[in-house]
Amino acid sequence: MARLLSSNAVLKAIATLPAALSSRNVIGSFYPSGLKYSTSVPGDPGTHEDFRPTNKIQSSDVSLKDVVEQDVKENPVMIYMKGVPDFPQCGFSSLAVRVLKHYNVPLSARNILEDSELKSAVKAFSHWPTFPQIFIKGEFIGGSDIILNMHQNGELKEKLKDIVGSPKLE
Repeated sequence: MARLLSSNAVLKAIATLPAALSSRNVIGSFYPSGLKYSTSVPGDPGTHEDFRPTNKIQSSDVSLKDVVEQDVKENPVMIYMKGVPDFPQCGFSSLAVRVLKHYNVPLSARNILEDSELKSAVKAFSHWPTFPQIFIKGEFIGGSDIILNMHQNGELKEKLKDIVGSPKLE
């Protein structure tokens, strides 16, 4: 008869394996749902360069603050989110994209998971701690909860009405 092992028994068994006894430390903590860990260890020579975080935006003469200002100024609807509109990587980002796509407006986005410095620059620019962050016509609107509320009460329709490519506004 098969017996269900508790997660603690499994974890204790894994800890006795030779690979688990190696001298290399892993950043992590045990949670009831399992092991959560970070694979990005700053300054770790064992991390292959393909997996090190990179700053894909910043050049020597343009600051990230300038990049954010330009994004917000040049894009009628700009969203800083986790993932991209076609593949959001969090429920809040997914909700914001679904609401905005309902209005058939051109949507510009940046994935803040690709660049932690961009994430910090956006937070500093908007003075808002969470993501997604949505800007419409240069104005910071807020996150998915605010966009959803504006959609439900009709304010979002009004705010988006003069953006080109929005014939779906009923």
